[in-house]
Amino acid sequence: MPILPIDSGRYGSKEIRGIFEEERRLLYEIEFEATVASAQGQIGVIPSYASKEIVKIARSHAVSLNRVKELESISDHDTAALVEALGEKCSSRTKPWIHYGLTSSDVVDTSTSMQIRDVFTIIEPKVSRLATILINRATAYRTLPAVGRTHGQHASIIAFGLKFAVWAVEMAKHIERMEESKKRILRCKTLGVVGTGSLMGESALTVQELVAEKLGLAPIEAATQVIPREGYAEMQFLIALLGSTLDKIAIEIRNLQRTELAEVTEPFRQGQIGSSAVPVKRNPIKSERVSSIARILRSLVGVSMENISLWHERDLSNSANERFTIPMSAILVDEMLNLTTKVISELQINKDRITSNIGITKGQIYSEFVLEALLKKGIPRTMAYKEIQRVAFIALQNGKNFLEVLIEDPWVAKRLRDDELRILIDPKIHLAASSRIIDKAASLVKETNRKFTPS
Repeated sequence: MPILPIDSGRYGSKEIRGIFEEERRLLYEIEFEATVASAQGQIGVIPSYASKEIVKIARSHAVSLNRVKELESISDHDTAALVEALGEKCSSRTKPWIHYGLTSSDVVDTSTSMQIRDVFTIIEPKVSRLATILINRATAYRTLPAVGRTHGQHASIIAFGLKFAVWAVEMAKHIERMEESKKRILRCKTLGVVGTGSLMGESALTVQELVAEKLGLAPIEAATQVIPREGYAEMQFLIALLGSTLDKIAIEIRNLQRTELAEVTEPFRQGQIGSSAVPVKRNPIKSERVSSIARILRSLVGVSMENISLWHERDLSNSANERFTIPMSAILVDEMLNLTTKVISELQINKDRITSNIGITKGQIYSEFVLEALLKKGIPRTMAYKEIQRVAFIALQNGKNFLEVLIEDPWVAKRLRDDELRILIDPKIHLAASSRIIDKAASLVKETNRKFTPS
């Protein structure tokens, strides 16, 4: 019976979970053994007959997970159990050449690299798709004026679409980071017990290069018994970084859905219940779930950093926790991507509320532009700033419209005419370079996504 929700299938897609299932893990490890034997036979490190038999047996699915587990219950060593199970299916003359020149960490670490390789093939297209959905939203709302908020306060006017453009660009940057990092993360090792090449001697590097190329990995330049953990730590950081951007999006959705703002609403299907006690509630639960999972992802980075510092040529202090951290981070970020994509795709945008919220401060949101008008009249910045602030505080204290108080104020009236002030109180003229920024963001997303677009 599943204990953790990640085991029950609650989180992550079937495809991403499948990468880390026991049967699939065994296939990765057996494929590694087969690929090494093939490379060794190709250059004469082991006899050709042995190489061919190992490859044939390994790829015939003759080795079962149940048998490996039976043997592991005796030896208390998972890789030794795999080698023994493979040996049971091979002839006596081939058995000595199984796992030749390797150590268990070669199998474990390279198989982990294979898993991460396949994680990227699932994650990257999803990031690409989300980037496209975001930039489409940005384009759709490029001319819709909205409140730009800093410190939770109204600051100035933005194009509502600019929010989505910022997120779309970050998705493109995440793809860029993942692509650039693969040479450091997806690494292959066949250098034996302490990283010298051991029994394979001078041929060890050639074997490693052949195996790495076949598996779509990079040969490790230098290693101890294990692949250095800096690469795994980078992978955990990249996933946590992506998760943090998704968290940023989720927090904005949650804030904009607050009753007081009501600018957006998460998708809410028929029959869904927001609250067991309050029938009218439509809670942003998907975005809240994204934020919740992001906290786990960030915590896993610390664990991966601790794993970098191992004793001498290695110890086992990293082994147990990596069985949790690597699958968890991949499955959970997949879940976050699925959730965020659904939310953004089906997000309800309340244009009327976005527009009406601009007027909450009764015109004070335009103070930046009044300041600019005074500066163009030659008024020193400090003086203009203080006078506008004075008028704004008077308007706020008396609950009056900012424009009315500006027009009535003697100091302002001497410097700006009524028509010069009134023209400033139009949100549509204050979108500035928003459209150009969104266009540039769209170009970046299109270029980044090119590799994921069928030719």
